[in-house]
Amino acid sequence: MSNNTKKTSADVAKQASETLRNPSASAIAKSLAASALAQASTGKQTGADMEAKASHALKSEKYSEATKTLAASLVSQSNKSRKGA
Repeated sequence: MSNNTKKTSADVAKQASETLRNPSASAIAKSLAASALAQASTGKQTGADMEAKASHALKSEKYSEATKTLAASLVSQSNKSRKGA
């Protein structure tokens, strides 16, 4: 299994923090934000379930650009051996 050593950037981590504190943020946005924050200072990779959620958010037109930014960050931090599978 190939490790992906990317981490959430400071800008995305800040956006994730703001999303978690926003009472009107959607459940998926908060879920993506929590995962992004968990990867901000650790070597954790995006899990398969979260990668699927992030991929869905990126493909859907109903999610905001902020949600898609969080999703893109998570997809970029997914396990390299799963990418393109």
